[in-house]
Amino acid sequence: MTLALYGHPFSSYTQKVLVALYENGTPFELRALGQDTPQHAAEWLRRWPLAKFPLLVDGERDVAETSVIIEYLQLVHPGPVRLLPADARAALDVRFLDRFFDLHVMNAAQHAVDGALTGDPVKRLEGMSQAVTKLDRAYAWLEKELAGRSWAAGADFTMADCAAGPSLFYADWTHPIAESFPVLRAYRARLLARPSFARAVDEARRFRPLFPLGAPDRD
Repeated sequence: MTLALYGHPFSSYTQKVLVALYENGTPFELRALGQDTPQHAAEWLRRWPLAKFPLLVDGERDVAETSVIIEYLQLVHPGPVRLLPADARAALDVRFLDRFFDLHVMNAAQHAVDGALTGDPVKRLEGMSQAVTKLDRAYAWLEKELAGRSWAAGADFTMADCAAGPSLFYADWTHPIAESFPVLRAYRARLLARPSFARAVDEARRFRPLFPLGAPDRD
């Protein structure tokens, strides 16, 4: 049975899993959630009443949470690209960086997005202020951490890069990465050039008007 992924192409966390699927050419069906596809919502909510996406469905098995989904794919539907190293210590480094991008980059940017979605100018400013403070800290740490590396954890593309792509993509839209962080800017550019992430970005291009902060005319 073909894998099914419930999510939305413009969602950063959906994109994180899409990158993993595209890296390995894993066959799957994207069941997009939105006003244009109401037929998918009922089954998604039946399987995952917490109403969070993405959700991977493999037969009768439902797998939630992006990092768990990617590890599940490696265990049950492996491909030529190993997204989590076999060495336990190296795998721990990848898991840490994966969490860093989710928690300290993507979630930081979300403060600004959430503030804008309220429609309240005061909350918009407060959300942006929080995002800028947290993102500046994350950018500074990553600038040092990524020095001398091609990818987040070293020479190989891993689950951490699946998380980094959409995280840095939207974070830079929210609070642009300054020129004083050339290592981080170059890393983001490499992610955008990676075919798996480039495909995810292109597939979501038509949804850019939905970005509540206003999508920049680039990328």
